[in-house]
Amino acid sequence: MALPHIIILGAGLGGTIAAYEIRDAVKGKAQVTVVNDQEDYWFVPSNPWVAVRWREPDAIRVHLPPIMARKGIGFTAVGAKRVHPAENRVELGDGTSLSYDYLVIATGPDLAFDEIEGFGPEGFTQSICRTDHASRAAESFEKLCANPGPIVVGAAQGASCYGPAYEFALILDTELKRRKIRDRVPMTFVTAEPYIGHLGLDGVGDTKTLLESELRERSIRWITNARVARVEAGQMQVEEVAEDGSVKKTHDLPFGFAMLLPAFRGVPAVRGIEGLTNPRGFILADKHQRNPAFPNVYSLGVCVAIPPVGPTPVPVGVPKTGFMIESMVTAVAANIKAELDGKEPDEEATWNAFCLADFGDGGVAFVAQPQIPPRNLNWSSSGKWVHLAKIGFEKYFLHKVRRGTSEPFYEKLALHALGIRKLRFK
Repeated sequence: MALPHIIILGAGLGGTIAAYEIRDAVKGKAQVTVVNDQEDYWFVPSNPWVAVRWREPDAIRVHLPPIMARKGIGFTAVGAKRVHPAENRVELGDGTSLSYDYLVIATGPDLAFDEIEGFGPEGFTQSICRTDHASRAAESFEKLCANPGPIVVGAAQGASCYGPAYEFALILDTELKRRKIRDRVPMTFVTAEPYIGHLGLDGVGDTKTLLESELRERSIRWITNARVARVEAGQMQVEEVAEDGSVKKTHDLPFGFAMLLPAFRGVPAVRGIEGLTNPRGFILADKHQRNPAFPNVYSLGVCVAIPPVGPTPVPVGVPKTGFMIESMVTAVAANIKAELDGKEPDEEATWNAFCLADFGDGGVAFVAQPQIPPRNLNWSSSGKWVHLAKIGFEKYFLHKVRRGTSEPFYEKLALHALGIRKLRFK
């Protein structure tokens, strides 16, 4: 009799560690297969460094097939064309199909550059969402340094990932100062957030003050409640929206280099499947990470549907930080194991947030427990230690992926940041 088949869709931060943790949890009671659209894992949190050449792409790359083989995990890089949950089947990019008993969707997002005219790497702005994008951004940044001019950085309407936007703006400031050309590069931070430091979370601790202070001290002006109308070569039109939704002011921003994070949506393989996704294509999940319509389908990471923390003049999404993703992985692994043992799933992800935003010469860190307010813990801090912690974080996590270990990491890192040993994030 064949063993139950667990398919994990995606091999990013969440999917890769899910493969390891689920494989360890089921211990020979099921076969595990990872379906991805490429053979390599990229450590996305280091992409801002790649975009200023503080890191080379190969330094944050892990080739997955030999590691998966060593762990006894099936792996294919042909990608998924369409999920057919009513048939327990994943249609692959090469026209073949794989059947499953359990499906774990960890695809990450589709990047919705096409929702704004002239936006994205195929238009006139750069991206740090993927490592190949960040590598192209590095080439564009070198051209800017050879011929200094204005920079526009931030996050467009509907974005749900704001920490890297602040991080990259302040990394650019640091690098431009090192090259002694900062005085020739005016910078504007453009964001859909209602205020600086909102982060899609209605702030964490004193992130409003901390990040406003950083931008002010570095002479970076900002526009909040911003909606990008369109982008042309060297010019961005941004609408500043009032509380009632009307256009308060229009800004025509010239730029020699621009990088704005886009809105996310579900990937084409799942988008538009009734009962599985919301209108944006994000996976619907209950408190056990199971889909209500298809209970043998689990999901984790950026692809999971989470409602915003509250209404804002411009749409603002909720981030899914690595800490939250790791807790989702643990919950999914435990719940699938329970089902294989004939029990009901009862594990819930903690949904806490921990973020390190490195600026090259310092940084800001925050911990939110839980991620959505009101919170039991609401902490933020800044200092040079954040930069050192980010370096250590990168080194450890890449080591974890290369070893194929399922050892939890984010909670330990958060506890060290807080200087607390007895606190449990449950």
